[in-house]
Amino acid sequence: MTTDLRAGLTYATHDGVALQGDLYLPMAAKPCAALVAVHGGGWQVGVRSQFQYWGPYLAERGYALFAISYRLAKKGVKTFPHAVQDVLAAVRFLRGGAGEFGIDPSRIGLLGASAGAHLAALAALGGDAQVFAQPLAGGYPDDAHAAVSAKVKVLVGVYGVYDVKQMWDRYRTASPLDNNIENFLGAAPMENRKLYFDASPISYATIANNHVAVLLSVGTEDDLVDRATQTDAFLLALKQAGSFVRPCVVPGAPHYWMSDPIDEPGSFAGFLAPRLLRFLVERL
Repeated sequence: MTTDLRAGLTYATHDGVALQGDLYLPMAAKPCAALVAVHGGGWQVGVRSQFQYWGPYLAERGYALFAISYRLAKKGVKTFPHAVQDVLAAVRFLRGGAGEFGIDPSRIGLLGASAGAHLAALAALGGDAQVFAQPLAGGYPDDAHAAVSAKVKVLVGVYGVYDVKQMWDRYRTASPLDNNIENFLGAAPMENRKLYFDASPISYATIANNHVAVLLSVGTEDDLVDRATQTDAFLLALKQAGSFVRPCVVPGAPHYWMSDPIDEPGSFAGFLAPRLLRFLVERL
């Protein structure tokens, strides 16, 4: 066995909800770099086991992966900024426990897919931003590691949502009676346009944030999240801000394939895997 799996670790308790994650650690030499992994599911569903193949794959190659659960939205129950604050707490938990886990606290990054890429991007770039008259990262001062930095070195976003107003428009056409973005944010853009600006990672693609290296992956056949208005637009904004950013366009890939086995013939995840590793070697 080349992976040390520590399943069901409680990384924080927010508003009475125990937040847990599965930590995949290398058995090889430490301290190692680590990624906090954030699952997709339209902010309303999804499980951290989406990374069940990525955890062992990365651990076998010397990287820790902490796949987390976070609070999910539903109609009438918004989770912004709560879900972002959960992700930030997971970063702090890893850094705060770095000595125990054999992790290098200076080499931590974020990985997310779909809605998870949105949350990861907000945590990576917007953690210090003022949202609702307070820093996005400042919601839970009683956390055990609340005083620990939540800054990260890298962000990996896979078929992510980076402009929530654009995604709201898409949901509005596809499912007008139940808009995931509106459920997540708790309001329509006609009610609060600033909310949509604050909740969009592209708003934080600034010179001040260009110290975070970014890898953005998307398929050529994504049928849910529009590549042009999301990944391509975010990529351009990051470049304009002077960020180190690299694309990984997966030929033929639709939406939702990060949970596929990496070693399957023709696997879209398998296409991303070596390119992700090269990015991590260079930037994390």
